[in-house]
Amino acid sequence: MNLLSYFIKLVLLTTLFTLSQSKNCNNTDHILISKAFASISNFNISWFHCSNLSISEINLPSKNLTGSISWNYLKNLTHLHTINLSNNSLKGYIPSWFWSTPSLTQVNLANNKLGGTIGFESGSESGSSWVVDVREPSSAPVVMFEKPLMSFTFKDLMGATSQFGKESLLAEGRCGPVYRAVLPGEIHVAVKVLENARGMSHHEAVCMFEELSKLKHPNLLPISGYCIAGKEKLVLYEFMANGDLHRWLQELPTGKTDIEDWSTDTWEHPVDSSSPEKMEWRTRHNIAVGIARGLAYLHHAQSTPIVHGHLVPSNILLSDNLDPRIADIGLTRDRVNPQTTDSDVYSFGVVLIELLTGETGSDETVSKARKLVREGRGVDALDSRLRLGDNSVSEMVECLRVGYLCTAETPGKRPTMQQVLGMLKDIHPITVEFN
Repeated sequence: MNLLSYFIKLVLLTTLFTLSQSKNCNNTDHILISKAFASISNFNISWFHCSNLSISEINLPSKNLTGSISWNYLKNLTHLHTINLSNNSLKGYIPSWFWSTPSLTQVNLANNKLGGTIGFESGSESGSSWVVDVREPSSAPVVMFEKPLMSFTFKDLMGATSQFGKESLLAEGRCGPVYRAVLPGEIHVAVKVLENARGMSHHEAVCMFEELSKLKHPNLLPISGYCIAGKEKLVLYEFMANGDLHRWLQELPTGKTDIEDWSTDTWEHPVDSSSPEKMEWRTRHNIAVGIARGLAYLHHAQSTPIVHGHLVPSNILLSDNLDPRIADIGLTRDRVNPQTTDSDVYSFGVVLIELLTGETGSDETVSKARKLVREGRGVDALDSRLRLGDNSVSEMVECLRVGYLCTAETPGKRPTMQQVLGMLKDIHPITVEFN
């Protein structure tokens, strides 16, 4: 009997010691957890042992937790990589910064009563996993310009992109990630998440999308629709199976996203490296003329010129017939004075030089090409893969001179895009004209 009493006392003392240790724990992470869950019913801080180690996991599924988490305290848990709070009754709003917490790789918040901003994560080489059940934005409508009678919601976009998973990721660019989606009715689209527009109001976003939908030209990639889900703004484009000019021209391998350089919006696509069109000067000239037409429309056919601001080969998509479509237009709402359109002219010159030389349009490539043009040796800069025909060499050299003019160091010496288009058409007339 004395032994049993001793044992009971020992258990009680151990429990009291553990509780006391939890309450008086000076570990920073332990304190942050305590504050984060201070308003949560049925939460027990003793689930987290006090030690000198950082807290890396919060695994509390099916604990009958109710209430609102103070998310800001979790921001300072620098080693936290796993959160599982599924199958509880948590409520409140998930802040947008939560989804960009660097250390997080596994998140499961399903089957709660949470609302707020959905987080989009492209994943990483180690493989991130996100399971979210955020209620309010899922019913946000998708507004379709091309097929207005079709009815979709944000939930449809989530399903069509595997919850915006890595397997659907096409690109990661300056405006945000791009995902491939097949909507009901076999509608193939590319969905771009505008990370830089989260601070934009609903009204401002609608006005931007409606305005961009009015830009109609054969050499611009039109907006098919948009969706505003909470703070998230998404824009839908027609999916271009031939991908972008950068990959087409450089014959880059497919199946892998270029994770070394996320500065461009490069779309994965099936590239046929043996495609004879790549070697044809006429094909490249037609692409150059199409890009010039699109830019001339933006600069000269509007009441106020529209500057693209980021014209690079990876923002030029190719149709089935290899007609260029300029993408990523107006997402920063750059309506500017006419004289500042010269930045686009310079960028076009860089793209033109890449088309002619076959080399990536770096500062070194531009400098080398300009030097050869000045020395009268422009022919030495031409892509050796190009097939030569009647007058093709002289035409290519003349086009290289156009690239030289566009990349003049002094902006005032650069031609307008209307002048550029005229020069390219004079070099080799195009039989098909667009209105």
